[in-house]
Amino acid sequence: MLAIGIDIGGTQVKAGCVTADGQWIEKHQLDTGDADNAWQEATKHWVEQCQQTHGPATSIGVSCPGIARPDGSGISWMIGRMQSVVDFDFQQHFAFEHPVPVLNDAMAALLGEVWQGAARSLEHVIMLTLGTGVGGAILANGRLLKGHTGRAGHLGHITVNAAGSPDICNTPGSIEQAIGNYSLSDRSNEQYTSTKDLMAAVQTGDAYARDLWQQSINQLAAALASLINILDPQCIILGGGMIEAGDTLFKPLSLAMDQVEWRPTGQRVPILPATLGTWAGALGAAYNGMQKGLA
Repeated sequence: MLAIGIDIGGTQVKAGCVTADGQWIEKHQLDTGDADNAWQEATKHWVEQCQQTHGPATSIGVSCPGIARPDGSGISWMIGRMQSVVDFDFQQHFAFEHPVPVLNDAMAALLGEVWQGAARSLEHVIMLTLGTGVGGAILANGRLLKGHTGRAGHLGHITVNAAGSPDICNTPGSIEQAIGNYSLSDRSNEQYTSTKDLMAAVQTGDAYARDLWQQSINQLAAALASLINILDPQCIILGGGMIEAGDTLFKPLSLAMDQVEWRPTGQRVPILPATLGTWAGALGAAYNGMQKGLA
């Protein structure tokens, strides 16, 4: 079996092929630049080249930003950039004989982590990706929770401050605003423009940076505590570039969870770093393709 997984991002595409048990045969990062439709030619060429090298694919799965239809037939909604993915026919694009299921990128990352990563074999998992914004996905009873229209799992748009400004989804005071990199300049009165710079200041003991970071941690903990009460997960996976902060993220978050998490069994819900890195989405897309979009 040769399963192809393609994870389409704003300026890069991660494409690879795997065996039935999730071992990489080949993986390749394609730099597509800023052009909205640059990914189209890059992915088509790579899929053709991959099959010439390794033989015909048995399945193809795609991951990309936006709201994927619950049946996996494509992207129904995408805000801002990458409008070219909306209603795009991937099966026709790849001239593939079988359906090519499409999955939201955060859902694909969670699926990858459940298949081969930090949440392997678990059935109840929450994942948040912390980066420029905050993405999310939910696995309940062993299946991705997609909802009526496919928008379920957009956990970054949970309100943690009802008096806060609306985010891109018109949600007031969302967790994405509280900790996402895109809002840091505003939150810090333009003192910091990247979370990496903020983390460096926190690690040197800067009082203002530590206070600002603790505010974000407290709001993240409040959101996670609410999600735990609603979904009762076996674990929470944190992914995205922000997890590179390591203990600067996970230690204060653990202490904050001690204050807000309801633990009727006496046990905390483990909060774990994702282990598959930036390739989780491509791996999850490959697995989703193997399952013909039934994950």
